[in-house]
Amino acid sequence: MDEDRRVPGLLPEPAAPESAGPVECLGLTFASEAARREHFLARLREKLPELRRRPDFPAGEDEDILRLSDPPYYTACPNPFLGEFVERCGRPWDADEPYHREPFAADVSEGKTDPLYKAHGYHTKVPHKAIAPSILHYTEPGDVVLDGFCGSGMTGVAAQWCGTAPAEYRREIEQRWLAEGKEEPPQWGARRAVLGDLSPAATFIAANYNTPFDVAAFAAAARKLLDEVDAEIGWMYETLHTDGKTKGRINYTVWSEVFTCPECTEEVVFIKEAYDSEAKQVNKSIECPHCGSVSSKERMTLQFERFFDKFLQRTELRPKRVPVLMVYSVGKKKYQKEPDGSDFELLEKIAGMEILMDVPTDELPDCQMTRVGRMRTTNTRYVHHMFLPRAAHALAVIWRRAKAYEDQRLRNMLLFFVEQAIWGMSVLNRYSPSHFSQVNRALSGVFYAASQHSEVCPWYILDGKRRRLASAYASIPSLTATAAITVGDCAKFAIPGNSIDYIFTDPPFGENIYYADLNYLVESWHRVFTRGEPEAIVDRAKEKTISDYQRLMQQCFEEYCRVLKPGRWMTVVFHNSKNAVWNAIQEALSAAGFVVADVRTLDKQQGSFQQVTNTAVKQDLVISAYKPNGGLEERFKLSAGTEAGAWDFVRTHLGNLPVFVVKEGKAEIVAERLHYLLFDRMVAFHVRRGVMVPLSAAEFYEGLAQRFPERDGMYFLPEQASEYEKKRLKAGEVRQLVLFVRDEETAIRWLKQQLGNKPQTFQEIHPQYMREIGGWRKYEKTLELLDLLKENFLYYDGAGDVPGAIHGYLSSNFKELRNKPKDSAGLRAKGRNRWYAPDPSKAADLERLREGRLLREFDEYRKEDARRLRVLRLEAVRAGFKRAWQAGDYETIAAVARRIPDRVLREDSKLIMWHDQAVTRIEARS
Repeated sequence: MDEDRRVPGLLPEPAAPESAGPVECLGLTFASEAARREHFLARLREKLPELRRRPDFPAGEDEDILRLSDPPYYTACPNPFLGEFVERCGRPWDADEPYHREPFAADVSEGKTDPLYKAHGYHTKVPHKAIAPSILHYTEPGDVVLDGFCGSGMTGVAAQWCGTAPAEYRREIEQRWLAEGKEEPPQWGARRAVLGDLSPAATFIAANYNTPFDVAAFAAAARKLLDEVDAEIGWMYETLHTDGKTKGRINYTVWSEVFTCPECTEEVVFIKEAYDSEAKQVNKSIECPHCGSVSSKERMTLQFERFFDKFLQRTELRPKRVPVLMVYSVGKKKYQKEPDGSDFELLEKIAGMEILMDVPTDELPDCQMTRVGRMRTTNTRYVHHMFLPRAAHALAVIWRRAKAYEDQRLRNMLLFFVEQAIWGMSVLNRYSPSHFSQVNRALSGVFYAASQHSEVCPWYILDGKRRRLASAYASIPSLTATAAITVGDCAKFAIPGNSIDYIFTDPPFGENIYYADLNYLVESWHRVFTRGEPEAIVDRAKEKTISDYQRLMQQCFEEYCRVLKPGRWMTVVFHNSKNAVWNAIQEALSAAGFVVADVRTLDKQQGSFQQVTNTAVKQDLVISAYKPNGGLEERFKLSAGTEAGAWDFVRTHLGNLPVFVVKEGKAEIVAERLHYLLFDRMVAFHVRRGVMVPLSAAEFYEGLAQRFPERDGMYFLPEQASEYEKKRLKAGEVRQLVLFVRDEETAIRWLKQQLGNKPQTFQEIHPQYMREIGGWRKYEKTLELLDLLKENFLYYDGAGDVPGAIHGYLSSNFKELRNKPKDSAGLRAKGRNRWYAPDPSKAADLERLREGRLLREFDEYRKEDARRLRVLRLEAVRAGFKRAWQAGDYETIAAVARRIPDRVLREDSKLIMWHDQAVTRIEARS
């Protein structure tokens, strides 16, 4: 600890008792935890010069990084011990070891109220109880689980929860598995975890979630810390009760910005005039107390005041804020009042004090949040500008005292505890009159300095947190050091290939949240900062586009694929509503070598996984993908580009798909088993490996029907079909997929669903079709229903025998037509003029004719002189791109793609696949 940062009058605390006996770590034995820590800290110090050359090494001094670190379990920089951890804790990959799992397709219903989950906040978190079932499904006790975007470390908590979960939770999971038809119960027992994140703030949370400590010693130290702070600065939060004699403790003070009335130019205290005390809300209309004019906040001008910034040694501008309400306690009773003269004197005294040097004075980074919105309009440009004088002083005192604690493990837990007050004591903490508590009222996922601010006292925000923390960690008394945590780029894990048993990951998606920028506030107190260059994100301020995001995510997924054992699984949680980002993720996954086997939505209301069939993303998704086993890859090298290789992939892929999924007593259609998705996966598997696709869609559908049994429109391996039939008898009704018509592709799927169940006349199907096409994409060429029917379906004009599809429908639904021969006059009359879906095994000729028409239309696009194809037939472009790929004509793909609006290109997963692969081949040639 630096001499100038010692707290006057504070003696170092005695070390909390650690294990008295020997400690084993990475094959070495130490006399104590302290000896273990000292040994590995020395090794880490030696490695720092070399590690600093990495572009993902955080910004910070060596001593600050070492102070946060607890190697080999946690380093606040790239962890050089990860390889040793995995080699000693994991099991080497054995190609002969039997392993088979279907995608985890069960419902998960877990809220965000668990005390352990709430022990520390973060911008986004998946509850550990929602992760644990997946870990139980894919792994065995002792397996190594990886999360390279770990955030607050919930994957590591879930890995430990598999061994520490109470009996009640275990019974619940076992009963759920039994109801879902799983033959084997889960294997309980802790798993090992490797956790990584670019952010030191995130990994510090993860480390304190996943590294053992003495809970009782922490509870005592936290209580003592708050008592000492009270003794030092408690006077800052005293106010005189309305009786004029008794002193009360201020819980929070409400501050309001001051505006100028546009009519009379007099001052308007925002919260005084805008707040409706009866409705407990802020009104949009504000009446000026001086002239009576009614205006809005947007029409008023925010007032600023000049002040001398002692840190910057210059005059600065800040919004004029005034205290308008104080909520305080006398004993156990709460009161409120407007600030009086003594309160203003106290605030003036504190404002004149020298603020402790512990307060960070770093300039906020140039980012989207500082370029627009309230951070810009309030001139909030430095970290210390985000705290009023009293809050800055109080937080500095608490932080300094926590850092002075001698025992390293408890010191980090105290900082883990205190840092949760950083956002809550800043001007980001909005006053929310409709909420009982004013704790942690900052707007989630963004820097936003509101016009009304709750300045809370340290005990108001931390005393309850202290008790809840101790209680939460007491629920997992058998916590052990089963995780290794690193700060660094997910694309650069220093661990052996084929060494990880399972990956659960929740990466950043598009432009949802600026993690590195948001973490700057907390990291400024730790003095260790994220290096944002490798961050996979769409960010206009950093000029990172969707293409950059896809490239960075592909690099991360490639690293995931390298370290994951062949045949093993990865679960990816996706949070974004933009199709372009969804397609970028799919492209990155496939290009990295993964094969997607199942996609489900995470219903935030019910907390359950439901199946996804359309690419329009309106809910969070859970993606299950596998790394093809070594056998398939080796065989594919020998048979690449042949029909045998294509069918080998299909057989392997079918073996990795769910056989039977039941929900609420009904069987679900497994979308990945539908013929068109199987074709898409086969094509993608070949294209990603630079191999010619050996089968057209017509040939594929014909061969699929010949080789694999079909049940309810899905295709299975023979042994899977038998299993499906047995379970199907018990489930009864099959839940049909819900399809939304947005373009030609989805229109054809919808028509197949409608006509497959019931052959219909044009007059019958047309009104239904017109109701469905309201959401047709503007850039997609609108097709007439009759054209779609002629190109994709068959028509019975009443001549000859009634086709089997129509015969089956009529004989099943009309009593008078049962047991009639196919040439029956009555049957022919009833079936006349109906359209019906062709049998897949007999649809090849129709598919070939359609493909020919599509290619002719694509050739017209190539010849057109227009610079942009504003409206186009996507199916024609897809067919043209495929033909050009097969011919090695990558330039045609690139040329036509340049004429398609980028948004259209990025929102179509097939077009972007062909385009990106073509560009890669063109670059390779040059």
